[in-house]
This record gives sequence, C-alpha cells and structure tokens, in this order.
Amino acid sequence: MRIALRIGRAAAWIFCFSLLALSFFARSLSAQSSSADWLLLNAHVVTMNDKQPSAQAITIQGDRIAWVGSTDEAKRLYPKPARTVDLHGAMILPGIIDAHTHLINLGESLVRLNLKDIPTEKEIVERVKQRAASAVRGEWILGWGWDEGKWASNYPTNQALSAATPNHPVFLVGLHTFAAWANQRALEIAGVNKDTPDPENGKILRDEKTGEPTGILLNHAQELVSKHIPPMTLVQAKRAIQLAARECARNGLTSVHEAKVTPLMVQAFQELVRERRMPLRTYAMLDGADKNLVDEWLKRGPSIDPHHQFTIRAFKLFADGALGSRGAALFEPYSDAVQTNGVMTTPEAEIYNLTYRALRAGFQVCTHAIGDAANRSTLNAYEQAEKAVPDAHDPRLRVEHAQVLAPEDIPRFAKLGVIASMQPTHATSDMPWAEERLGPERVKYAYAWRSVKDSDAHLPLSSDFPGETLNPFYGIYAAITRQDPRGHPPAGWHPEQRLTLEEALRGYTVEAAYAEFEEKNKGSIERGKLADLTVISKDITKIPPAEILSIRVLKTFVGGKV
Repeated sequence: MRIALRIGRAAAWIFCFSLLALSFFARSLSAQSSSADWLLLNAHVVTMNDKQPSAQAITIQGDRIAWVGSTDEAKRLYPKPARTVDLHGAMILPGIIDAHTHLINLGESLVRLNLKDIPTEKEIVERVKQRAASAVRGEWILGWGWDEGKWASNYPTNQALSAATPNHPVFLVGLHTFAAWANQRALEIAGVNKDTPDPENGKILRDEKTGEPTGILLNHAQELVSKHIPPMTLVQAKRAIQLAARECARNGLTSVHEAKVTPLMVQAFQELVRERRMPLRTYAMLDGADKNLVDEWLKRGPSIDPHHQFTIRAFKLFADGALGSRGAALFEPYSDAVQTNGVMTTPEAEIYNLTYRALRAGFQVCTHAIGDAANRSTLNAYEQAEKAVPDAHDPRLRVEHAQVLAPEDIPRFAKLGVIASMQPTHATSDMPWAEERLGPERVKYAYAWRSVKDSDAHLPLSSDFPGETLNPFYGIYAAITRQDPRGHPPAGWHPEQRLTLEEALRGYTVEAAYAEFEEKNKGSIERGKLADLTVISKDITKIPPAEILSIRVLKTFVGGKV
C-alpha cells in the first residue's frame, strides 16, 4: 500500500512538472513565433524551394529567414512584428546572385568616360575632346565601352583621336576589355613604335604601308601602355567598389562573384566590410596570373567569411581572349579571318599546374574559356588535376563563359563535375556577328545553354558587367527568348538553345549559390537561410517575356537589411 502511494505521489509530481515544462515551452515558442524584425505580407513569393515552391508571407529575424507561409498564418503567428510591410501583390524572389562580375570596372565606368553604345569614331573623338577641355594639361584621359566586337572588321586608327588631344595621353578600353585604343601621345609615353615587337599573347595593329602602330592594342599588348597610367589608390578603389555595389543593390543583386581580384581590391573589400559600407556579398576569384598573390594565398588557405560578406576561395585564369577581337582560341581558323585561330593565353600545362596546387590547398579554379580549343584545354587540365588529387573534396571547378564548345566536350562538364558559368546577354549582344566569326556549323554549339543544361551540368548565370548590363532581368529575358530587347529575331537566335523561365531563375539563384559553395545559406527562400530577397514590381511567372525588361526592383534585402 505504501509503495503504491509513493508511486502515485511520484507520478503526480512528474505530471505537474511536465505541465510546467510544456507551459514554459509553449510560452517560449509563442514568444519566439511572435518575435520578428520584418513581416512581409501579401506577396507572390517564388521560393526556388521544391518542398514549398510558393508562399505569400515571410518573416525575418536578424539576418535570417524565420518563417515562410501564408499571409493569414503569418498574422496569427506574428501579431506584433517590429516592422510590417504589405507588398500588395508584389513578387519576392530569392536574392539574385550574379555569378561573374567586375565590380571595380563598373565603379570605374561610373567615373571614367563612358563610350558604351556610341556608334561612330567621330562621336567618340568628340566626347574625348570635350573631356580633355576640362582636364589639366598632360592628364590621362581614360574611357571604356567602345565595342571591339562590332568594330573588329574595321578598327579605327588614332589619327583623329591624336589630332583632337595632342596634349593628353588617351587610353580607351573596349567593352569587353580585350582591346584598347590609344592616341599618339599615349604611345609615345609608352615607347611604342614601329620597332616595338608584339608581346607574347598580344598584338599591336599596324599601318600596312608604314608599319606604324595604329593605336589599337589587342589582348596583352594593352599592357604596353596601361602600365604607364598612374595606379589606382586604395581610396579610389574603395570608392569605385562602393559605387558599383550600390548600383548592384539598386538593380536587385544581393551577391556577386567578382572575377580577377587583385591585392589592392582585397584590401579595399576588407576595409569596406569592416567599415560596414559594403551593401552586398562578394565571392572573390583572385587573379591567377599574379604569381606572388597565388603563392601567398596557397600558403594561407581559403578565407571563408562566417558572416558571408567577403569570401576568398577561388583563382581566376584566362585560357584565351575574346571572340569579338578574334582572340578566342579555336580548333579551326576564324571563318572571317582564315589567317588566325585566336590565342591561347594560358597553356594547358599552366592551367593544370595551378589547378593541381589549388585543389591541394582547398581552392576552386575558375578559367575564362571562349573558344572550343580553349574549352577543351581547360577541361583536359581539370580532368588531369582531379585525377592527381583524388582526395580533393568537392572541388567544383568552373569554366567561365564556355562560349564555343565542341559537341563532344559538352557531356564532360557533368562527368567531371565542372560548372559552366555562362552569360545570356553575351549571345544576344554577339549574335549580329558571331556566325561570321564561326561559320554556320560551329555557331550551333556557341552560347549553347540548353545543351549544357541537358547534359546535367550545373549552370549558374551572370552578366559579366560592365561589358553587359548589370540588370539581371535582361539576362533572364535573353535566356528564355534569345532575342535582343527589340524582340529580334522574332523566333529567337538559335531558339533550340533557350532555357525555361524556371531554369533561368535557378541560374541566378540556386545554381549561382552552388557555384560559390553557399547553397545551404542562400539561393532559395527557406527558414534558416540568409534573408537575402529581391522584391520586384511584376509577377515574372505570368507576364509576356517582353515585359520582363520593364520589371522594377522595389526593395533589395541583404541579411535582413534594405
């Protein structure tokens, strides 16, 4: 009897304690549920999460997404959030990630002479003349943006440019940075004349009769002059990066993969993050051509930011040049210039060597490859390096651009686990002249996103700004239509290579996050992931493709901050 009584008392105590514990847990859960820094309501949410593809409401706590669901349930669970925003049917996408950018060049373009979309030599010379009129005598006039691809069949000389600016050195970099246009004063300062030999992997264009330089410098020949331009200071680098980052956030970008990061840029990024003046996240690809930088970081190892603001985990190489300037390395000669196959700027053995060393140290390698020969060499080097370092964990090697591919190389991306990082607007910008360069057969496997996607390779998408617009909706539009902004050609250029809207959105979110090893933290809208969101004015899933170009970005959240 006493034993039964004791058991009964013990059970009563356990029951009471359980009730108290449950009550405490319920209160804690209620407090946790009702606490939110942001409550976003009445939205069309595309989550890119297969388990919950759509929603109407999101709550944010700190820098993370706390909850995703319906508006009614959100109001019940979070009755007193710090801030409530009724989006009145606007659309929320996962924060858009641009997987190949040049932030510092974008920043420079905002302060340098912008020559983008100026169609004639005469107009450019006039712009340069106007800038020189307000400059101190002898000051360098720097510009960018003239289209070396469109002008490649008839490059200008520097005669008119030199006559307009006799007292100033002028250096104008092409839209895609693979050609530059220098006046006579700049060439004189650099000591470039008819006796100057072409540098390795570069070409000085010359007058056919006199042999004198015309002022056009291709690929590495640009460095003959550019090395004489006063170097950028840390203050200037920080200003350029911050200007560009703000422009990115205004266009809905929350993260970028910055290609070819120099030591000065590393310092600038680190200081901006420390000063809390960097409004978007950056994944850095260090300049793989800088031997000292490579050696330093291979000894140091990757710098993976626990706050996801600035991570250094990759090296950037260049296997060849650009298609527009006929620097892309092809197996067969250019169809419109049979005397050349382009240029391999980094031999296969060097790509292998850096990749081997990088894999052993825990780094990713991202290699610019445009031509079919350059892509083959890069894939060969990657394959050899992966075999030589079998214990490399999840290397995720990347080919940047993968623009012209031999059909037999397309399946190799998925087989080797190599990421194809491609740019939709490259196709629609290059289509007026790409077939002239490549001919009707090779062009079938150029800008071949559908073929790459169907091979099961990872396909992050990007802009390569400032050579192309940083507006991601132009990239999405180009990916699904293969048309220019005017809707030409009506059926799309090689429409068999189009992507679906869902695939294009994945390219700028889930796939881009995977390409920087961050798929557990961003790329989709899920509880626990970073609160990186892009709020836009139209439901991109329901409008005609042409209307995608008029989408406005209403808000950009990075880590729960607007």
